[in-house]
Amino acid sequence: MENEKIADNGEWIVEVKSIEKSFGNVLALQGIDLRVAKGEFLTIIGPNGAGKTTLLKILSTLMKPSAGEGKVVGFSLKQEEENLRRSIGVLSHYTFLYENLTAYENLKFYGSLYDVKNIEREIKRVIQEVGLENRLHDTIRTFSRGMKQRVSIARCIIHNPLLLLLDEPYTGLDRWSGKKFTNILKRFHQGGKTIIMTTHNLSSSLELSDRIVILSSGTIVYEQQEVAKIELKELERLYP
Repeated sequence: MENEKIADNGEWIVEVKSIEKSFGNVLALQGIDLRVAKGEFLTIIGPNGAGKTTLLKILSTLMKPSAGEGKVVGFSLKQEEENLRRSIGVLSHYTFLYENLTAYENLKFYGSLYDVKNIEREIKRVIQEVGLENRLHDTIRTFSRGMKQRVSIARCIIHNPLLLLLDEPYTGLDRWSGKKFTNILKRFHQGGKTIIMTTHNLSSSLELSDRIVILSSGTIVYEQQEVAKIELKELERLYP
């Protein structure tokens, strides 16, 4: 497959340059340059309004940049949106699950959108990944927030994407659910998945990431490629 060749050629999974986004007179992103390598876990932190969600929306082609250019999983942000979308998984503030359908029905529906082969096998694979085999045939409306989040990430990976984009995935999760979710992300990372996550959860950032970027007022103001050298107190001091 073409997508597999992209990942195996050693190219950057994400490579964007001079990305800007304006909303009227407000400049939400100001000349963002970003590269993410295959298998890397990048966490973007920053205060509300820093531009984190806007950047992820641009990387997933849900929003067009006002200026700048780039490629995600080898596809142009501006010219190859459909191919790009089929190669990524996106988890946002919303689960995009149908409450009156079961977990199985939701996963089968999304799998069909991506033309997933051997759909029954893949549903089994992803539901095991998130540890909800015993709830596969229960309706989503009976699930806790943490369980819905786990089904949602199963939705994100059913087509085996090259890149996961996670926008504030810990929102609404209690401590136990957050820990469970962290363990799931660790497995994905160890399995070679490339992940970009935005979060306010600084401790999880340190636990999971290969690299941390701080975004403030639409600009990258800090970057650390050796996360092991950062202590939580230091990160809290740097956090705008």
